[in-house]
Amino acid sequence: MAARKKSGGRKKYGKAAGKRVESAMRRKKKGTLRSGRSGKKVTSRKQAIAIGLSEAREKGAKVPRKRGGKKSGGRKSSGRKSGGKKGGRKSSGRKRR
Repeated sequence: MAARKKSGGRKKYGKAAGKRVESAMRRKKKGTLRSGRSGKKVTSRKQAIAIGLSEAREKGAKVPRKRGGKKSGGRKSSGRKSGGKKGGRKSSGRKRR
């Protein structure tokens, strides 16, 4: 028999949180769910769930804290920018033929 984690006997999310997520999913299907700052139409299921949970959190429903790890941003930028002939290999002083 495989070892199983104990849940501690309590639910992570309250009923009110579930209802908020349900309503967010319904609004997504209808096409009326909009994201917060930009106001664009939400098409992602995961984003709809996240919006529902944050609404529930605002109303004081039982929802666990947000994870601090993942941030969604536009493009990930490394230290350098592309373009131009700046980077690359150093020349060894000899010319190629």
